[in-house]
Amino acid sequence: MRELPTGTVTFLFTDIEGSTRLLHELGDGYADALAEHRRLLREAFACHGGVEVDTQGDAFFVAFARATDALSAADGARRALEPGPIRVRMGLHTGEPQLTDEGYVGLDVHRAARISAAGHGGQVLLSGTTHDLLGTRADLHDLGTHRLKDLTAPERLYQLGSDDFPPLRSLNQTNLPLQPSPLVGRKRELDEVLELLHGSRLLTLTGPGGGGKTRLAVQAAAEVTEEFPDGVWFVSLAALRDPELVAPTIASAVDGGDELIEALGDRRLLLVLDNCEQLLPGIATDVAELLERTPAIVLATSRERLALGAEQEYVVPTLTPEDAMALFTARARQLTSSFEPDEHVAEIGRRLDGLPLAIELAAARVKVMRPQQILERLGSSELLTAGLRDAPERQRTLRATIGWSHELLAEDERRLFARLAVFPGSFELEAAETVCSADVEILGSLIDKSLLRQTSDGRFFMLETIREYAAERLEESGEAGPLSLRHAGWTLKLAERAGPELEGRHQVEWLDGLELERDNIRTALATFAGAGRHEERLRLATAVWRLWLMRGSTAEGARVVESALASAPTDAAPGRLAGLRALGYLAYAGGRWTEAAGFHEQGLELSRRAGDRRAEALALFGLYAAATGQRDLRSAKQYAEEAEEAAREVSDHRTAGVAAASLGHLALHERDYVRARSLFERSMVAMEGEEYGQVANLGNLALVALRLGELHEAAAKIRENLVLSLRLHDHVSTVHALAVLAAVLAGVGQPEVAARVLGAGAALEEDEGLSLQELEAELRDETEAAVRDELGELRFEDELEAGRTVELSDLIGTAIGRLG
Repeated sequence: MRELPTGTVTFLFTDIEGSTRLLHELGDGYADALAEHRRLLREAFACHGGVEVDTQGDAFFVAFARATDALSAADGARRALEPGPIRVRMGLHTGEPQLTDEGYVGLDVHRAARISAAGHGGQVLLSGTTHDLLGTRADLHDLGTHRLKDLTAPERLYQLGSDDFPPLRSLNQTNLPLQPSPLVGRKRELDEVLELLHGSRLLTLTGPGGGGKTRLAVQAAAEVTEEFPDGVWFVSLAALRDPELVAPTIASAVDGGDELIEALGDRRLLLVLDNCEQLLPGIATDVAELLERTPAIVLATSRERLALGAEQEYVVPTLTPEDAMALFTARARQLTSSFEPDEHVAEIGRRLDGLPLAIELAAARVKVMRPQQILERLGSSELLTAGLRDAPERQRTLRATIGWSHELLAEDERRLFARLAVFPGSFELEAAETVCSADVEILGSLIDKSLLRQTSDGRFFMLETIREYAAERLEESGEAGPLSLRHAGWTLKLAERAGPELEGRHQVEWLDGLELERDNIRTALATFAGAGRHEERLRLATAVWRLWLMRGSTAEGARVVESALASAPTDAAPGRLAGLRALGYLAYAGGRWTEAAGFHEQGLELSRRAGDRRAEALALFGLYAAATGQRDLRSAKQYAEEAEEAAREVSDHRTAGVAAASLGHLALHERDYVRARSLFERSMVAMEGEEYGQVANLGNLALVALRLGELHEAAAKIRENLVLSLRLHDHVSTVHALAVLAAVLAGVGQPEVAARVLGAGAALEEDEGLSLQELEAELRDETEAAVRDELGELRFEDELEAGRTVELSDLIGTAIGRLG
């Protein structure tokens, strides 16, 4: 065999598409066809300097010194195979792999194989790295960025030639977390999990912390994404302690809502529920209900089974000696590329019971210790027999390994390691610096030692098993109480900085930021409650209520604000005003008009006692909205006029914009569409730059145009509204816009799409617990009657049901395209 190329190498992987099907179709002729396929491939590879590295079954693994040669070989092989019955997918990727006695090692080999696996028969795919080495070529077509099933960073892929193929077999419709490296070993376990998954509604992977349950579950989920048309959704439950948050957390991960059964509906999807143990037995009730009422399949990880009748348990075994050595070696080479394993590595794997996390922690020390020294440290102490005597042996081994890693830390590293346990989930660098007095270099050192990790967007987090150990050390230090209050104070400061921005030009960025801090917000609320700091608890709840309103979990928001308000001192007037306003709008979003009015009436009384005209105007706006919902237009008009007068006095642009929009709504109710348009346009000017205000005005202007018979203008405004609504994740505006969109579609001769949009709107209302206002509900009913009459009962119901289950963004894209 020719010598394998070194340095910059381009890998080519091939695989036959549908080999089992071909065997049945060709029968005795399959062996001859397979032999001819191999001959043609080898000819093409040899002609362009390729060196065959490995052949497994139908697949080839070939290395080239130059990317141009690899592409020419792939092109030649593809053309040679065209007349025959066998179609081969090929993938190319270029990197600088390490060449060892065992062959090439490194991430580049895995990446090339995954690129090949993403394609279809007759398709040649290239990574961005390979593409960049080839220069400008007209026959290379950009397919965009794709996540591959190894779950590492997304890859920009290119295709040789312009032939049409089905969508790539990449990860779509999923939020599976990125992984720092491909799964090492575990082939047998992965095959077993996949087999069980195909025959189970609920499969629970059990085992001790650090045993690799999550990594195995995530990889199994990645392998089956194509089998679930409505997606594969990962839900981390590690930071939750309140069982009441389980259902809304799952619903939010799937579609941003907080009603679990409505969010899942009839969708064919896979839920990966990670870290269930601390929520037992409560979580079992939610899982049992969703299994009974939806077709979803659940893959769970837990240190103990959920104890449900439909449950299939898979006890995740420890790593085999071979896989343990491979994992240690892979992690060591990430730190020291020239690392070569020896007999001591095998013994380390055995001593650590084949626990993946323990092995990774040990491997993190290869920069300062040889394997023999690591083994001596493990063997010369009582670490592996210390800890909780009544805990399972493997759990004690893992705890001991974390303890060993902790003992090797410098004092300042130990101190920061313990302090970081105050964060229940992920956190930013600035948060670690403020709350824990963190040093950047020490954070980097903890990452190097595998005690801390980073997400793809740069946030830090601890694995739950490690965080539990760190939390114990924090308690021992005596800093837990003061540090928890410091964390809560930091969260409050962030929230109060965000509060005003949620009404301004940068509201989207601030909402995105707060979304990442939900776990910190929940923990801070609990800390303030436990410490009797009720005024600060109320301040925090009222600073972030718009997060619950605009990004889902309105029920959680109402529960949190109401509890904080009930505990707060009665003289905390500003906080009580904000709390009553929050509860009023959260109730209004859910269509609970009477309840909303009650909160706003209390707010109005309190604001007048305090002499706060701006708060008075806001309470009057709330009362106006509630009266409109109750169809009490006389009271609504009175509230709106009083609110406008108060808004003028405070010279607040936003408040003036809200006043104009409120009066515009009244003009709509009075069928004075010309005046309504003028008022909504005035509101647009006053609220310039505030996107949530603008999106509501765009919807109102679309409705005005529709009522004036201006279909073209209505289509333009609702198109602009929906693009913005989807970007903002604004479910309230989207529900209202869908009613207008359906009417416009019906008006331009698209009854089938209109019926689907009506179905999507109804589903979104149910999922989010929202209600249409009177004018939009009236429009929806008119549209439904017209479309039902045009399509007939059966066809209308079919299209309506189709709209309830289709991906909303796809449907809106189709609908906008039909507007002309």
